[in-house]
Amino acid sequence: MRKAKPKIRITLPDPKFGDELVTKFVNNMMYAGKKSTAYRIFYEAMEIVAERSKENPVDVWKKGLANVTPAVEVRSRRIGGATFQIPSEIRASRKMSIGMKNLISFSRKRHEKTMGQKLAGEILAAYKEEGSAFKRKEDTHRMAEANKAFSHFRF
Repeated sequence: MRKAKPKIRITLPDPKFGDELVTKFVNNMMYAGKKSTAYRIFYEAMEIVAERSKENPVDVWKKGLANVTPAVEVRSRRIGGATFQIPSEIRASRKMSIGMKNLISFSRKRHEKTMGQKLAGEILAAYKEEGSAFKRKEDTHRMAEANKAFSHFRF
């Protein structure tokens, strides 16, 4: 490699739950540097989750996030004029990032009134192993399983 690896930045834990993962999630959810708005949306969603599930909302969220986090992905690789979808395992940090981004993007597409309600709905759906974000993970795994024959092309 030409350049040195970039230093990994530390993320501070969030003020309410004291969890670094929450901060990373809020940073992914944030638009145009509006972190306080993103925190407000997340905490509103956590209140709704606690109300509906009668459990610790952070545990429900973490379980939902784990349910939508893929273990494998397919990458395109061109070999001799043909493009193959090659399944490969994902490193831990990328897994978590993909899971968060799927949860956020599919909650934005839901049809509830506020973003807090949309996020809470998607978190609860992910917790129950249903919903769009969970379906995306299942599709990714199914595609990797279908292209397992090309795994010897891995790079």
